[in-house]
Amino acid sequence: MKEPIIVRLEDTEPVSFGPLSQYQLIIGDDEGTTPVRTGIQTAQPGYVAPVHQHPYVEILHILDGAAEAWIDGREREAVTLRKGDTMAIPPDTPHSFRVVGDQTLRLLGTHASPRRIVAYKDGAASDARGYRVIA
Repeated sequence: MKEPIIVRLEDTEPVSFGPLSQYQLIIGDDEGTTPVRTGIQTAQPGYVAPVHQHPYVEILHILDGAAEAWIDGREREAVTLRKGDTMAIPPDTPHSFRVVGDQTLRLLGTHASPRRIVAYKDGAASDARGYRVIA
């Protein structure tokens, strides 16, 4: 990367994460030309992210709404994240979150990787961009 990158959210392509959620990639591309990858996920009440993990640090920053997040197997230690809260998840840590309350959740996710790499606990496949294949 040699020059600043400007991305306007309205110009990004929404990717469906199922009927209750979508993701919009902000910084990053399929060629991995940036050292990190960021995007905004918008999720409606009732959405629960499938348990998954990444081989790098993932940072979640809540822009609007609230989420309950947990490490797989440690659900009793779930934390509620609200607007302005940030959570850093260590590499190779299976985790999930769900929308809390009746407001739409908007979160900024940062992947400490040039490419999105994800492994789902249920064995679901990912496409070439690292997005879950929804049947």
